[in-house]
Formats: sequence, C-alpha cells, structure tokens
Amino acid sequence: MPFQFDHLRTLTALVDEGTFESAARRLHVTSSAVSQRVRTMEQTAGQVLVQRTNPVVPTEAGDAVLRYARQVLLLDQDVLSELRHGGEGNRNRVPLAVNADSLSTWFLEALSELPPELGAVFEVHREDEEHTTGLLRSGAVMAAVTSTPDAVQGCSVEGLGVMRYQAVCSPEFAERHGVRGVEGLNGAPVVNFDRKDDLQDRFLRDLTGEGSRGPRHYIPASEDFARTVLLGFGWGAVPEHQCARDLESGRLVALAPEHPVEVRLFWQRWNLRSPLLDEVTRCVREGAAARLHPM
Repeated sequence: MPFQFDHLRTLTALVDEGTFESAARRLHVTSSAVSQRVRTMEQTAGQVLVQRTNPVVPTEAGDAVLRYARQVLLLDQDVLSELRHGGEGNRNRVPLAVNADSLSTWFLEALSELPPELGAVFEVHREDEEHTTGLLRSGAVMAAVTSTPDAVQGCSVEGLGVMRYQAVCSPEFAERHGVRGVEGLNGAPVVNFDRKDDLQDRFLRDLTGEGSRGPRHYIPASEDFARTVLLGFGWGAVPEHQCARDLESGRLVALAPEHPVEVRLFWQRWNLRSPLLDEVTRCVREGAAARLHPM
C-alpha cells in the first residue's frame, strides 16, 4: 500500500471535518500532526491532494486518493465487525447520497431494516438524483441513489424502480389563476425544489412544448415543497406517495393525471466485496421494490 493507514484515516477526517483543527480533534492529535501527515501523502503522490481553503477541498488527485482511503477504511471496518461481532464500541460509518424525495418517502424505511448488530451509523448527503454521482466520483460516499444508469468508474449499478410524480395544485390556486388542466399553467406561479429542479419544466415541455414562464418559488425540502403546493403558492410535481391522500380528499387537483412525470432511479455502489455494503444494498433494493414502480 503506497500510503500508511493512519495517513489515509487522516485524509478522510480532514475532508469530512473541513479544517485541520477539527480533524485534529476528531483524531485526538495536534493540527501540526494532521498537516505533516497530509504533506507526507502529497510527497508520496507527487501531487497536491487538498486545497488549503476553509473548508479544505480535495484536488482531482485528492479525490482519487480519498476514494481509495474510504475503501480501505470500509474493508477495515468489515474485518473488525467480523472479529468483534458488532457492539456499541464498533460503529461503522456509512456515507450515502440520496435525492430528497426518496429520503422523504422510502429510503429511511429501507435503511431501518439493516440488522442493528452491524453497528452502522449513516451520513446521508441529500443531493439531486442527477448529481449524486459526483459524490461517488469524489469518494465522499460509498453508494448513491441516482438517475444515471451509466456506472461511475469503480462502481456497479442496478435499477431500483420508477418514482412517479403528479403535477398538482390546490383548487383555490386553479380558480385564482384560471388553470384548467395544463391550460393557463405556463404563466402561473410554480414551485421548484431548487435551481437544479427541472421536473416542472419537463412536465410542461412534454405537454405544451415549452417550459414555465411563471414566477418561481424555491422550497428546498421535500415535505415543505409539498406543503407549499398544498397552501396554494404555486403548482408543482409532487411524488404520488406524498399527494395521494390530498388528491382523494380534494385538497389537491391533478393537472394531467394521465401524464405523470417519471424518474428512473438506480443504485450505484463501490464495486468491492463488503458484507456491510452488501447488506445496505439488500435493504435499499427491497425497500425500493416495495415503494417504487417497476422499470
């Protein structure tokens, strides 16, 4: 191995914590010791691994070493778990990336099925499903829910299912803005999750040939997004699991129920043998099968 084990642990701590001081506290060493270990790694690699910003940012070379470091640490955790048979003193950190709607509707229930004796603690990164692969490439996470069927280098990929969205609004909103199905929708206020959210525009483009021209609200939390639509701020594409009851009660109306927006979801994970990662994958696969539509 080109790098010492303690140095690999130091690099992951530095990137996770963001500063040399915080990494030193986590590792119970001095800041100068952290700095010296990173410099030694950079001398070994022959390249700068982290930008000394606040917080620190790994370089392209640093991403490659970080990914390697996390894989080595995962294998170390697996061995310790097997030797110690779990326990409170042996917690295994599992960094994952998942989109907000999956996190709010099915993903946590899936993770709850992981056997407690594995001693896993999760660090979940919430990111748009089209951008979670970036976290895999950087080594920040070991697995991710993505909308990308093409495997990131060093990862395997499998289909999970289809998350289906309905474009909805409140009856009061429809009356106030003269919305009848998609008629009048292009200029009406719309709710977006964030500036990367393209679901609403995709829905309109598919049915009318153009995206929304209306004012936009940005609500970057899945449950709050759905509540914002329910309160009449604008219309939006809401996961069927979140809006089904309100549609049944009449608190929401579907704008084009025969034209749901569908997002195909995939599970990408590091392509290495790990009992812990295998179990996480099993739980995610079974949870998705129970809540998502088949591909």
